[in-house]
Amino acid sequence: MEGISPYLLAIAAGWIVAQGAKYLLVAIKHRNLSQIRQLYLSGNMPSAHSSTTIALATIVLLRDGMNSGLFAVALLLAGITMYDAIMVRRSSGEQGEAIQQLIKEQKSKVALPRAAKGHKPLEVAVGAVLGAVIGFVVFFATK
Repeated sequence: MEGISPYLLAIAAGWIVAQGAKYLLVAIKHRNLSQIRQLYLSGNMPSAHSSTTIALATIVLLRDGMNSGLFAVALLLAGITMYDAIMVRRSSGEQGEAIQQLIKEQKSKVALPRAAKGHKPLEVAVGAVLGAVIGFVVFFATK
């Protein structure tokens, strides 16, 4: 894997593996493979944002060390991203669902807005663990 940035590889792998897992879990739950939208939608298990940012923070930790400025920035980015997924995006998704329900109850002709999902804490935690594993795999694969 000479020539490929391990940092970029960790980011790409974190996103692809998490979104792929999300697709598989939803396809299994619904017992059909037509859930293709799960490959790019937010929300559900596991959090691709958490997986991606933790994969990056892990590879930075292993390559540059805990005392590097780059690790501090990567860890901060991961923390903000995971906090946002649980607190901000989840809340706005719940509000979006409530607005959709009101529009339906009122039998309004207003088009239903999309309610972007955030994450439950477990979805973020699983994404973070997945990201750490991916970071370790990328580190040893590119060593």
